[in-house]
Amino acid sequence: MRTLTPAVHLLTLTALSACGGLHLDLINHSVKKPSNVAVYFTVDRSNGDPVPGLTADHFRIFEDGQPVSVLESKQVILNPEVAAAHYTLLLVDMSGSVTQSGQVPALQSAAQAFTTRVEKYQKVGVYAFDGSPNLTAIAGFGSAGGASHAVSALSGYHPRDPSTNLHGAVAQGVQTLEHALNSAQQPLKFGTLVVFTDGTDHAGRVTRDDMMKAVDEAPFDIFAIGVGAEIDAHELRAIGRTGTVIESNPQAVQQAFEQIAARIEGYSRRYYLLSYCSPARAGEHQLEIEAVAPDGATGRLYDRFNAAGFGPQCDPNAPPAFSLTRPVRKK
Repeated sequence: MRTLTPAVHLLTLTALSACGGLHLDLINHSVKKPSNVAVYFTVDRSNGDPVPGLTADHFRIFEDGQPVSVLESKQVILNPEVAAAHYTLLLVDMSGSVTQSGQVPALQSAAQAFTTRVEKYQKVGVYAFDGSPNLTAIAGFGSAGGASHAVSALSGYHPRDPSTNLHGAVAQGVQTLEHALNSAQQPLKFGTLVVFTDGTDHAGRVTRDDMMKAVDEAPFDIFAIGVGAEIDAHELRAIGRTGTVIESNPQAVQQAFEQIAARIEGYSRRYYLLSYCSPARAGEHQLEIEAVAPDGATGRLYDRFNAAGFGPQCDPNAPPAFSLTRPVRKK
């Protein structure tokens, strides 16, 4: 589910190609005067594994089939935060079955390690749910001191209702994350919802069909973590459409959170914002970007742009002019 709005001088997006073991997927691009071209894309292996850690010298730029000199293009990898907001919302089940089980210290430790790892690459918010109608904010996005610091509040959490409003929490979590993304200033927006629970919905405040409607329509990735003997594995896999970890042993909560954190970290580091100064000064041109991984694997993407009015004095570090009207669900 993706809606893109063309930037200045931007022409229709052309087909992408993958070759030599890498797949480059174009997310959005910017073309602006004096001669700035910026491309936001992901790099994955042909098997779907993300490819992190590439630098500007791992990319080759071609215009109309001819290589563009690195000295002339001054190509750089910009910090994606100038153009893209990546938010992760962690929903933590703090119903009576959790708070009275003696597992809160282990859960708090797992959630703290999760947020510490993920917030290196994204803004993280943490919300708790029990049997009551509404979520409880533990850490808002961009909390002072970071979400990992605020997670310590879980140790003193007392459920307002010991039941489990799982369906309502998921539906409300989708709304909360969408609202946060819509408030972000960056034009490109990406969200991830992570749901932890030790059981099933007992409150019955929201139907399963209404919850799944919210899940199906959510424009972002959703993971689920289920730990304990009372979880409904089938339902959790439906919720965690991007990935699900299920452990029957409560002692495995740390490992479960670590698996999802590793997935999110990998996905976060697969995004690249490549900016360069085009030597073109007029007319339409085919843009080709080739990625070359350290092991020699390669992949390419293609696009077209119009260089009308281009000239000198280009600074590749200038913020790009991406335009996007709604959050993106990146598949």
